[in-house]
Amino acid sequence: MINEIETTWASKVLFFLLCATTIFTTLAYGGVHQPIIAVFYLVATVVILLWAFDAFTAGVLRFNKSLLPIPLFAAFVYGLIQVIPFGSFSDVGGVEGISRTISLDPFWTLVGAFHFLALFIFLSALLTYIDSAKRLNKIVLLITVFGFAFAFFAILQSVLSPNKIYGIYEVDYATPFGSFVNRHNFAAFMEMSIAVPLGLMFVGAVQKDKKLLYITAVALMGIALILSGSRGGLISLLAEIFFLIMLTTKTRGYNQLILKVGLAVLLIATIVLGSMLIGGESSLTRLAETAASEDFSTNRTHIWNVTLSIIKNNFIFGSGYGSYAVAYTPFDSLNGLERVEQAHNDYLQVLADAGIIGLIIAGFFVFTLFRTGMKNAQTSIPFRRGVAVGALAGCFAILVHSLFDFVLHTTAIALMFITLVSLVVVSRSKFPEDSPEVPPKRNKKRRTENVIPIGKRRETLNNEEENNKTEQ
Repeated sequence: MINEIETTWASKVLFFLLCATTIFTTLAYGGVHQPIIAVFYLVATVVILLWAFDAFTAGVLRFNKSLLPIPLFAAFVYGLIQVIPFGSFSDVGGVEGISRTISLDPFWTLVGAFHFLALFIFLSALLTYIDSAKRLNKIVLLITVFGFAFAFFAILQSVLSPNKIYGIYEVDYATPFGSFVNRHNFAAFMEMSIAVPLGLMFVGAVQKDKKLLYITAVALMGIALILSGSRGGLISLLAEIFFLIMLTTKTRGYNQLILKVGLAVLLIATIVLGSMLIGGESSLTRLAETAASEDFSTNRTHIWNVTLSIIKNNFIFGSGYGSYAVAYTPFDSLNGLERVEQAHNDYLQVLADAGIIGLIIAGFFVFTLFRTGMKNAQTSIPFRRGVAVGALAGCFAILVHSLFDFVLHTTAIALMFITLVSLVVVSRSKFPEDSPEVPPKRNKKRRTENVIPIGKRRETLNNEEENNKTEQ
C-alpha cells in the first residue's frame, strides 16, 4: 500500500508537468525537432528539481520500487560506455588523433544516451507521483478525452488541409497526419490512446450513462487511425483487440468469448464503415499506397537485409545509438541512392545499435512489463483492472507496430508509451483513500422475519392488553 504523505505544491506542479509534456510534444509535431526535444530535456531537469524540493518539504523521498525504470537507466549507462575512447586511429584521411570508440557516431550516441536518461526520469516520476486514486482517474480521463479530441482534429485536418499541419507547416518527404510529420506515428499514438477506454469497456467497468461517450470516443479514434493509411497501425489495432479478448475472457467462458468476439467484430465494422463515410473509398485504398512506393528509403526488405549485415558485423556491442545511418553506408548495395537513418524495425535496430547487450536490456524490460501486467490484470477492482488490461494492450500494440516502423524513436510516442507502462504498474496499488471492503449483506430471510406488519403489531398489542386485564 502507498503510504499517505503530505501533498506539496511541488508534487502538484510535478504531476501537472508530467501530463502536460506528453500533450505538448504531441501537438508540437510529435517532438521530432531539436528545439522541442531541448524543451523535453529541460522539463526532465525541472522534474528532478521539483522531486528534490518535494522530498525536502515533505521530509521523505518518494520512489516506486518497480524494476521497470532500471532497463532505461541501464541503456543510458551503456550509451556512455559506447562513447568511451579506447585508443585512436593512426591516420584517417590525413587527420590524426581520431578517438576509437564502440560507436561509429559518438555525438549522436551521446544524445541517444541522454534521451534514455530523460525517459528514465519521466517513468520514475510517473510511477512515484501517480500516488492516489484521484490522480489515476485524472490521467485515464486525460488520455481518453485528449485521444478523442485529437482524433477529431486529425480527421478535420485531413479533409480541409491534408498536406499541411495546422494549415501552415508543409512536409516535403513524408505524409503527415494530425500533428505528426509521419502518419505512422499518428497511428501509433491512436493505438495507445484507444487502448485504455477499450480496456475499461472490455472488463465492464464503464458506467451505463457513460457507455455511449466511450463508444463514440473509441470509434472516432479508430476511424482516424484507418484514415491515416498506416498498414502497421491497422495490424497493430487488430492485434490489440485480439489481445484484449484473450486477456479478459475466462478459459471456459464460451458465452463470454462469443460476446466479446461479436463486440470486436461490430467495433471493427463500425470503424471501417465510419472511415469510408468520412474519407470515401480512398480511405481503404490508401493503405496500399506504401506497397507501391518507389522510395528506396522505405523499402523495408532491402533495409532489413542491410541491417542484418550491420548486426553480423557488430553483434556483441552494436554500432552505437544513433549511428545507423553511418553503419548502413558500407553495406548498402544501392550505392547511397537514398539516405536511410532507421531500420524500420525496432527489434533489428536494437541489435544493430546496441548488439546482444542491448537485446538483453530490452528483453528484461519487456519481460518485466508483461509479468507485472498479467499479474495486475487480476486486480479485484473493475476500474483498476480495466486500466491495467487496456494499458498493457496499448503497450502490446506498440510492440507489434515496432515490427514495421520506428515509432518509439519519436518523443511523443515514447512518452505516451511510458505513461501506459506506469498505468500498468500502479493499477494494482492500494491508495490511502481507497474505501474499505464493503461488509457482506445480511441474510434477507432473517431480516424479513424480524419485521412485523403494522396490522399484526396492533393485534398483538391488543391481545397483550386483554391478557393483562384478565390477570388483574
